[in-house]
Amino acid sequence: MNILVIGLGLIGGSLCKALKKYTYHTVYGCDLNHDIEYAAMRDVAIDKPFDGDFSDVDIAIIALFPEAAEKWFSDHASEMKKGTLITDVCGIKGKFADRMKHIAEKNSLRYLGVHPMAGKEFGGYHNSSGDLFVKANFIIVPFEDSSEEDTALLSNLAKEIGAGKIVITSPENHDKMIAYTSQLAHVVSSAYVKSPELGLECGFSGGSFQDMTRIATMNEKMWTELFMQNREYLIYELDLLIENLGKYSKALKTGDYDTMNKLIAEGRELKENNIRSRIGQPN
Repeated sequence: MNILVIGLGLIGGSLCKALKKYTYHTVYGCDLNHDIEYAAMRDVAIDKPFDGDFSDVDIAIIALFPEAAEKWFSDHASEMKKGTLITDVCGIKGKFADRMKHIAEKNSLRYLGVHPMAGKEFGGYHNSSGDLFVKANFIIVPFEDSSEEDTALLSNLAKEIGAGKIVITSPENHDKMIAYTSQLAHVVSSAYVKSPELGLECGFSGGSFQDMTRIATMNEKMWTELFMQNREYLIYELDLLIENLGKYSKALKTGDYDTMNKLIAEGRELKENNIRSRIGQPN
């Protein structure tokens, strides 16, 4: 196939590199920064920069922040070949996906969103990797009326670039789960590093500190868009976390050893059961 990737940042650049490394598809790249396009050419991450001709594009993958992705699609949908499959890799679906689908249908195009669960502490093309998606979870988010062929096509493409578990779910369930598994963790990490002790941690920190703070380097523009477009589900998860944290705080303030022991045991048991369920062992 001829695949166009719009936006050559961490995810878009990694998609290009993975497609060239693991498949025989032809890859076109498009980025506002033409120096990035030239870098991708030098890296053999793309076959050529996109010249504006959509006539031979089979799949367009929009790898931009949500607002920019929607604007790009709205601006260019009328120029695209009828029947072209459009997808995006944004970490939000829901109403965003509804709007993308509306643009597609108005222009006789096909739209089906995806979300590769892969990333790094730092973004940008120069941090991209052809192996970013190897063994990563890959979510495909069809609508009730999406064709099974399109879902299968994107599933196979994900497998070609090394994805591990392929999950197929609705836009609503995607946003509900991502609020818990991704967005909440980013909020917690961002809040966690605001302690005045952060600048004094050197020599005192280990793996737990690194795990908790790694994603605090997130891009504020992108993540603000994601948080705000998924407010309802994220508020629920954040309020639930604050409620649970309050129980630990109360046990500490009252010196309640037994309650603290119970709270820690509950968390341990829940995570152990989660691990067992992942590897297929009985609880």
